[in-house]
Amino acid sequence: MTNLKPWRETAVPHEDVLKGTFQQAEFAADISRVHDGSAVPEYADPVQFFSRTYITEGMRLLLDSVIKRVTGQGGDPVIQLQTAFGGGKTHTLLAVYHLARGQVSADSLDGVPALLSTAGVKALPKVRVAVLDGIKLSPSQPQIHGSLQARTLWGELAWQLGGDAAFEKIKDADVSGTSPGKELLARLLKEHAPCVILVDELVAYVRQLNDTPGLLGGTYDANLSFVQALTEAMKAVPDAVLLASLPESDREAGSSRGAGALRTLEHYFGRVQALWKPVATEEAFEIVRRRLFSRIEDRSSADAVCRAFADLYVSNNSDFPHETQESRYFDRIRSAYPIHPEVFDRLYEDWSSLDNFQRTRGVLKLMAKVIHRLWQDGNNDLMILPGSLPLYDPEVRNEAIYHLPQGWDPVLEKDIDGARADTTDIENQDTRLGSVQACRRTARTIFLGSAPSSINQSTRGIETVRILLGSAQPGHQIGVFKDALRRLGDRLHYLNSGNSRFWFDTRPNLRREMEERKKRFKDREDLLPKIRTVLQSLLGNGMFAGTHIFTSHADIPDDGGLRLIVLAPADAFAKKGPSPAADVCTQILKSRGQQPRQRQNRLLFLAPDQDGTSRLWDNAKTVLAWKSIVDDCKEGRLNLDQLQAKQAEKSLKDTEDVFRSVVRESWRWVLAPFQEAQQKGGISELRWETAQLNTSASQMMSEIERVLKTNELVIDEWSPIHLANLLKKWFWNDETREIGALDVWQKMGNYLYLGRLRDDTVYRRAIEAGLGSRDFFGIAYGKTDGKYEGFSFGRSTSIVVDGTLLLVEPHAAKAFEESLKPTGEVGNKLQEPKSGGRGVAEKTTGSAGAGAGTQASAKASPKRRFFGNVEVNPVTAKIELSKIVDEVLVHLASKHGVSLKISLEVSAEAPQGFDDDLQRTIRENGKVLNFTTLSFEEE
Repeated sequence: MTNLKPWRETAVPHEDVLKGTFQQAEFAADISRVHDGSAVPEYADPVQFFSRTYITEGMRLLLDSVIKRVTGQGGDPVIQLQTAFGGGKTHTLLAVYHLARGQVSADSLDGVPALLSTAGVKALPKVRVAVLDGIKLSPSQPQIHGSLQARTLWGELAWQLGGDAAFEKIKDADVSGTSPGKELLARLLKEHAPCVILVDELVAYVRQLNDTPGLLGGTYDANLSFVQALTEAMKAVPDAVLLASLPESDREAGSSRGAGALRTLEHYFGRVQALWKPVATEEAFEIVRRRLFSRIEDRSSADAVCRAFADLYVSNNSDFPHETQESRYFDRIRSAYPIHPEVFDRLYEDWSSLDNFQRTRGVLKLMAKVIHRLWQDGNNDLMILPGSLPLYDPEVRNEAIYHLPQGWDPVLEKDIDGARADTTDIENQDTRLGSVQACRRTARTIFLGSAPSSINQSTRGIETVRILLGSAQPGHQIGVFKDALRRLGDRLHYLNSGNSRFWFDTRPNLRREMEERKKRFKDREDLLPKIRTVLQSLLGNGMFAGTHIFTSHADIPDDGGLRLIVLAPADAFAKKGPSPAADVCTQILKSRGQQPRQRQNRLLFLAPDQDGTSRLWDNAKTVLAWKSIVDDCKEGRLNLDQLQAKQAEKSLKDTEDVFRSVVRESWRWVLAPFQEAQQKGGISELRWETAQLNTSASQMMSEIERVLKTNELVIDEWSPIHLANLLKKWFWNDETREIGALDVWQKMGNYLYLGRLRDDTVYRRAIEAGLGSRDFFGIAYGKTDGKYEGFSFGRSTSIVVDGTLLLVEPHAAKAFEESLKPTGEVGNKLQEPKSGGRGVAEKTTGSAGAGAGTQASAKASPKRRFFGNVEVNPVTAKIELSKIVDEVLVHLASKHGVSLKISLEVSAEAPQGFDDDLQRTIRENGKVLNFTTLSFEEE
């Protein structure tokens, strides 16, 4: 969206953030340094402090209570500030400090006039402020004030409230290290009221004490007694207030003594405290923004950006979290601008769970460095999203991983961000992803949302909807980031996924293990068998008598069957330029081992594409690597948790599916050898016709057959006219008027210029189809003394292509047919009976007989049985048996209810006797063919 302004054109960071001149210590509010005047202006100057401080609801209530207390209108006498580490306790104490000191007019402090107005106070009285900092003060070192030495907390308190005179009143208790009573403390407070006592890091002071006498600061019990007495005394002084900060957990309290001190102090403060937790997560937006940004220059442009984000989420509701569909999410975006609320959510909800990550302070330190680097690099994002974080910057990276366990630096460098990261490499190869930094933005979002969760948490990672929320902005295509996520899942070493969640971990993921295992496998020993197995499952035989995958030319049969030779990946075909496929195919075509190959026209070749071989090898290694991981897990050789085991099994299935597709896409070229007859005679050199398969077809073998038929590289149906033309051109001549059908078929398998039929069935059908016509050829079953035996011409019949069948040239067939016609009438019709008594008698008798026969027939029973016996010429047995079936047995079987039995009687005599091999062959074949009687006899 070109009309939307990026954040850097509307939001102006503070000067120290812009220049990068801030120090980490500046983010740590130190009340003692403010009190002694050594703090930086952001904290020491009340005007600057309040200009950068967002008064939250909790802080407003606390300041209202303090104002009422010091003006004698009520309010709580003791307020305990107890929040998580970095939760803003000291910052709140500073707000009270500047408000109570009154160094400048309240009108010049942002937000303060409204507080006074609400409390009904026009101006605050002069308030004394005492600061007891448990980190600055030491139980073994007194505080020097001129000639005076304050050894204890109560001594220091008295001096800060009233100087030397006040100190003198409790000097004895200070010197002896014993707690003054509550009455003495109450009188001291009344004399110097209105007053505010601010106690910071009290547990840090008390945990240093023990029961050994001699410590200047008093004993452990003495200090706890002082706290008890002071809290009781505060109730007696209506215009005095005590604010004390305590850590929230035992971990923050430090040692076991610190934890014990915390429990005791909570007990004492709990009797009179107003427990308050200052910073809500939503209010943290404004706190951080005020501290990091001086102003929003163009609020209308900023609001337009916020509205565009909200519209993006609503219009793509299924791609983003449910809360983005609520109208109040727009208000969250607006209140957090120019930082996206998802950044705050992840830092405050996830990162604040880390032991050493301070909530407000940690967020400020990290985001200050982020904003500085983005500003310097001219970042033009509409808002600062999780995907915007410049983790390539050493300062930002170090700040982020400082809070994490060891081992995250290589994760960031290898997988997430930087010039050498895989994300950058992917984007450099794909401009669609690189144009919006889709991979880097996605990886940064996953890191911010998952790095803390990878530490001892059962629910790990960040959901896809949150990844898209942290990566995409108005004007981006959501699908690009989904594609980037898929690419990262396939490529990155430290990225894990499960249950629709993604996370980074310092331990290399299973993909890294897989990548290492890929190096184990060798092409010939490991990869070729795997590729062969997949090809076998994809191909089968189909129309071919055999499919030979990566088979040596010596092992490819030289018979009449149509065979598909699948070339190995090393013998790939290139459409342009030289390729090894043609040489390998030529070698297979011309030889079988050491012998020349005869049936050259029965071979076709399937070759892989040369450009895809490297991808093929890599995918084969990937499948074998995942399989070894799954096998090792099942055998107990590899220790994986349940999620990783399921992930490995899913990865194996996915990669096997991909591998099958890669194999399909690789073996895409069909190569068919051919030669052509030249006009001046002779045959052309060997040539290759190539055809490309459609790799998206559902069945690979079906696609091969389709391509072969479409390009007439294999003939599936053959017209008899083509057979007749082939016979005229190559076989019949003036001297040769007939040719053996089997010889023609064999020569068609030998010579590349004769056409390539699918099988002998196609050839036989072409002959049978031509027998009904007198235009193509006749047939005979041998020729003896110039005469054709079993001759047929112009009559359809079934045939068997064997060594006896002859294809006769049509003119020769017509001439032979004419020669069979008799020269006289005798052969064509019966002679007329002569006139005379016998002839008449015979005729009369015949007539009478006919009449009698007719009458007998009328009375005769119907014929219910048929017997037939025929002798068959052994030379033409095949064709004669076929005719018997067609002309007799088929008619008998076609009548309903006929019970048909057929038996074949074979009798053979050999004057010299039958040898043993022949007898064994006949007996074995006879058993297979279910002969009921089978024997050889001597006589």
